[in-house]
Amino acid sequence: MTTVRELIDGVVRGGGDYEAGLDALTVAPPAEADPALFGALVEAAARLWKGGWQPAELHRATVRRGRPSLGGPVVDVVAAHLREFPRRTVDERWLAQADALGAAVWWGSDGSYVAELAARRRAGRVPVLDDLLTLLGVLAELPAIEVLVPPPGTAPRVDPAAAGRVNPRLLERVRALLAKAESTTFPAEAETYTAKAQELITRHSIDEALTSAGGTTAVVPFARRIGVDHPYEGEKASLLSAVAEANRCHAVWSPDYGFSTVFGFDADIDAVDLLYTSLLVQANRAMARSEPPGGKAGRARLKSFRQSFLVAFAVRIGERLTRAAAELSAAAVAEHADLLPVLRSRDEQVRETMQRVFPRTVRGRGSRVDSREGWESGREAADRAEL
Repeated sequence: MTTVRELIDGVVRGGGDYEAGLDALTVAPPAEADPALFGALVEAAARLWKGGWQPAELHRATVRRGRPSLGGPVVDVVAAHLREFPRRTVDERWLAQADALGAAVWWGSDGSYVAELAARRRAGRVPVLDDLLTLLGVLAELPAIEVLVPPPGTAPRVDPAAAGRVNPRLLERVRALLAKAESTTFPAEAETYTAKAQELITRHSIDEALTSAGGTTAVVPFARRIGVDHPYEGEKASLLSAVAEANRCHAVWSPDYGFSTVFGFDADIDAVDLLYTSLLVQANRAMARSEPPGGKAGRARLKSFRQSFLVAFAVRIGERLTRAAAELSAAAVAEHADLLPVLRSRDEQVRETMQRVFPRTVRGRGSRVDSREGWESGREAADRAEL
């Protein structure tokens, strides 16, 4: 006699017809089916946590590969996993992602999860079973990836200062300045805010490089996965790559999973993350102001305009950032004679780390530019963007 768990495993492995498996699960006693299904989800997610996946990444990948309704159960399996560990033993970056998703155990028991989820959604039992079974299939298809953040239960929390990361208070100041730059309608005011933010983060990056070079504790380059969302994710990934290269980092785009892996020292990656997010807001705002009218007749024209706009914006921003970075580095080297060999050594370490994780990469094809109007508007917007 086949147990409920064997039935679930068979459907997930593709050993049986999905619809037939869903029907069998529907008529199975809830007291047997529900805890077995939720247990299978927690186990599948635990494999992926150990395999390098982080909460935000798994949430994004499952929604991209499945459907939006799978996002809620993913957040719930994050909460189910975290309840096994004291918060003080979980890496702060893992916790921050879980908190940002709103992960919390809201159901009474694992055996009642399916029924309580159906009640919460005001839906029937069958659609919920369909979502959870589909989610299991999506999780089963995901491979292990590089472990960038220790999953819960495998390492103590990391001290940001010891890891060479930007002080949280400084990050808050930078975020506040960029938020003001994004919200103001006066270009001169935006330039003042963003220039101050860039000054703060660049000064910290240079100071951190000099300190680590003369210190006894080695600071090593690492990586962070930054999400790149629909629509026009390829063009957005190009923008992220341009920002990364100008800030002594390197980015590898993984289109199947919706993220780019940015390699560099933590202080520099922090700068990339913050600057990319701010520039994306500025690009979207400028694109909305200059794009042609939509409608059915203009839908293709609008899509072409937006793609071309974002390509041009990324290219031009890359040019501006590279020039600005070169000027800033030259000024710093003139003040600190020993800085140049330090920066060269750090760049070599970053490249070696990237090649270890991705020994074989493929240079992506450039996006097509079909709209001259979008290209010119994108370059103009990039020239106006405040760095």
